Amino acid sequence: MFDDLILPMRCGHDDALALFGELKTRGLIIGTDEAGRGALAGPVVAAAVYLTDSQEESLTAMGLRDSKRISPNGREKLFAAMNESGVMWRAYMGDVQRVDRDNVLNAALWTMGKSVARVAKNLTGNIACVVDGNERIPELDMKQWVLIRADDLIPCVSAASVVAKVIRDRLMAILSERYPGYELERNKGYPTQRHINAVRGLGLSEIHRKTFCRKIMNTDRRYKF
Repeated sequence: MFDDLILPMRCGHDDALALFGELKTRGLIIGTDEAGRGALAGPVVAAAVYLTDSQEESLTAMGLRDSKRISPNGREKLFAAMNESGVMWRAYMGDVQRVDRDNVLNAALWTMGKSVARVAKNLTGNIACVVDGNERIPELDMKQWVLIRADDLIPCVSAASVVAKVIRDRLMAILSERYPGYELERNKGYPTQRHINAVRGLGLSEIHRKTFCRKIMNTDRRYKF
């Protein structure tokens, strides 16, 4: 089992991999991460991934790391490779209404929990998960290792970050056709200056987060992100 392991919230690359290796000797490990927490528009999307040793080795050789440090084309190639090699992943979305109602952190943790539970249903044995960030997933019935920068340290979490980012970016490109004028296909809902100006000029769409956009709707004030 995992209970006797001391798992720090922050550690370096070598220590993280050593602890991850120890975890894998005791059971099956799922990694989870989210995309879209800092956006003005669109959902927060989380993914969970389980990698076999051979899948981990192959994807690491392709440059798997934190999705934010990979080009869009690189993320797409990694995502295609995951699907071609049969990587087990699941994703879940927290819509704008949930973000506004529960706040984005709680929405992100909720989507992570849903994703992890979906992957765990397909696995048998002792299961634990590695969560990117500094908050545990509420009501998740398994051992959790909450690790800052896990998305750049632990391969299955890196893979989850890629899945979440690719799915969300694709979704935002689709939504840009339904909500033109905000350049969502380019900014993916994040607060670029052009996006802020579009919100001020066009107002909020149905997929804009009211709790995030409230300040920038006041054009007499300069809002800094």
